[in-house]
Amino acid sequence: MENLDQVCNEGFDVVLKARGITKWFALKKWFFEKQAYVRAVEDVSFDVYRGETLGIVGESGCGKSTLARTLLRLIEPSRGVIEYEGKDILKMSKQELRALRRHVQIVFQDPYSSLHPRMTIGDILCEPLRITGIMPDKKRQRERALELLSMVALDRSYADRYPHELSGGQQQRIAIGRALATYPELIIFDEPVSALDVSVRAQILNLIEELQEELDLTYIFISHDLSVIEHICDRVLIMYLGHVMELAETEELFNNPLHPYTQALLSAIPQIDKAKRRERMLLEGEIPNPINPPEGCRFHTRCRLATEICLTKPQFRDVGNGHFVACHHVKEGTAELM
Repeated sequence: MENLDQVCNEGFDVVLKARGITKWFALKKWFFEKQAYVRAVEDVSFDVYRGETLGIVGESGCGKSTLARTLLRLIEPSRGVIEYEGKDILKMSKQELRALRRHVQIVFQDPYSSLHPRMTIGDILCEPLRITGIMPDKKRQRERALELLSMVALDRSYADRYPHELSGGQQQRIAIGRALATYPELIIFDEPVSALDVSVRAQILNLIEELQEELDLTYIFISHDLSVIEHICDRVLIMYLGHVMELAETEELFNNPLHPYTQALLSAIPQIDKAKRRERMLLEGEIPNPINPPEGCRFHTRCRLATEICLTKPQFRDVGNGHFVACHHVKEGTAELM
């Protein structure tokens, strides 16, 4: 990943740096059986710049959520380096990790399952303040909880309600408010609107954008919905079967997708404007088993351009303007396919 370091470290304020992140899950085995692993994430590298929204996209099972949890050490990686503000997260003690989580928070896909059903909304919003110890005074905690309700556009009366009394959109607003409680700098959103009704999604996305501008936040936004990613993200990282296929600024990626997998994903986005419609590229076959993934390029078993060279692993390289791609069929030094 030398090219990634050379480009990303010049002129950018890097908040979070990930290099070679790998996570294998060991499967249960019987006596004398060879140990098998689910190779969920392999050799993933990227930087997150201060104030930006980095989107992570891919089909279900590509490793997006595993990667998100690994970045916070909710799951321990098998290997790799994760640095936040220049400090190695993987070498932190429990005390240091607790301090880190004041600055880095996560919002999960299903808000109801992440909210304690027997706690009032006020107590849920106060809990991070109590656990981290940054605001031990109960009166100040209550004031902060009411402030957070206002920030996520909910009435103060919600402080005395319980999660089951709220709609899905309101629950997600509370989850966002809880993430904001400790004055974080980086928030990871793991499919934050996929469980919500279409009519509510736009409201939550607008709230997320408004909070970023108001509080100068940095986001990692994980989704399988490219239309959402195009709307909210500054750069996009495309994942397939645990590997990174492509990384570029959002406008560049949508206007000039280079990897065949990215092209197939973008071709599936419905377009009303006929001039913007792409030729539909149907992916043949199923996603390979992550226990025994294909050698070389993970995508070659479903790729329309696959040749013998795809049996070897492609280098993740820069093709100009911070556009990275892992494909043998992209011309060297140019942003176009052979």
